[in-house]
Amino acid sequence: MVIDKIKKVNGTEDEKPHKNTKASDMLVGKWVKCDACKEILYKDDVHKNLSVCPNCGKHFRISARRRIKQIIDEGTFEETYENLPETDPIKFDGYLKKIEALREKTKIQEAVKTGFGAINGNKVVIAVMDSNFLMGSMGSVVGEKITLAIEDAIKDKLPFVIFCVSGGARMQEGMVSLMQMAKTSAAMAKLDDEGLLSITVLTDPTTGGVTASFASLGDIILAEPNALIGFAGPRVIEQTIGQKLPEGFQRSEFLLEHGFIDKIVERKDMKKTLAQILELHKN
Repeated sequence: MVIDKIKKVNGTEDEKPHKNTKASDMLVGKWVKCDACKEILYKDDVHKNLSVCPNCGKHFRISARRRIKQIIDEGTFEETYENLPETDPIKFDGYLKKIEALREKTKIQEAVKTGFGAINGNKVVIAVMDSNFLMGSMGSVVGEKITLAIEDAIKDKLPFVIFCVSGGARMQEGMVSLMQMAKTSAAMAKLDDEGLLSITVLTDPTTGGVTASFASLGDIILAEPNALIGFAGPRVIEQTIGQKLPEGFQRSEFLLEHGFIDKIVERKDMKKTLAQILELHKN
């Protein structure tokens, strides 16, 4: 079945690839393998399905750009704080060069994109983290952008929505990256004091300092199906406590059952669900 798919895209059934062509080369650019069901999928079909596996429902990680396109009404997104200068607080060897190279390769400025927009006509301030940039790790610029976005929501009396995906604090910035936990949490507290709505959406994975700060502080906490959500990884926890963890531990379904999140929402229903929540809290 999979070979038939590849043959149809790469030529007729009678055509054979060059003898030096590797199987992996045939997949580049046109196909993607689902790590859940192991099916080889035509990339265009996956993109048309909102980057969800049409075979098993696995939600693939997506860029901030693609997320904003799916969630924010067309033509309403106004990006903010796009070019905040990078910092290198502990003079980590090669850090700024790595940042520059990554920006050139991915065309992404940082691990979070912030701005104003509308969801089915409801105005919001939105922040969307991006796993394509250092696994969405939170450094000083990420913390600053999220804090400034929250302050924009306070200033303009708007709801704040954030999509979280992160491997945790950015180790190349040492203690400064951990300080972002306190800074973003303080900003979320100010938002709450103003009586403004905050919605956090946890996607795969949301871990480390992000989970331990703003990701867990939303008035309403949503999650995508089967997202890994936690502070330390399951292996570290098992080694620390010396016990076998329950099946599905740290997955969104387990956390919903134990009251950590409010609702699991499939990607196809996310915009509609957010719009309903915003309508209910308009006044």
